[in-house]
Amino acid sequence: MPWPAAPPALAWGAYAAGARGERLVGALAGEQHRGDVLLHGPVVSAHEGPDDPLEVAAQLVAATLDHAGALGATTVFARPLGLDRVWVRFGFIPVPEVTLPAPLAGRVGVGLYAWRGGSALWTLREAVEN
Repeated sequence: MPWPAAPPALAWGAYAAGARGERLVGALAGEQHRGDVLLHGPVVSAHEGPDDPLEVAAQLVAATLDHAGALGATTVFARPLGLDRVWVRFGFIPVPEVTLPAPLAGRVGVGLYAWRGGSALWTLREAVEN
């Protein structure tokens, strides 16, 4: 996962207890442009990591959505990264690449999901007007 070009607006980590203390087993970061946030991750270590990496990813997404809402975000975008079950669980829907604002476009990845408070009631006109 490449680090965002701009400083992240938010970042979350997941830690697990180990023989030598806590260790980082997952992370997620996001960059913001106005009311839009683009997530980078989540990335979860499966090597000596948690029993259920998908659950750790889901917990990171849940914390991030709360944080993004506190930042005033209205739309949160994410690349699928093979985590479709996690995205759908939180109400993300597949959207065309054109819905991603220009300042957040051009990042690595194929496919795009977006979230607006768990609602799939959208209009793509908003992307054109902004």
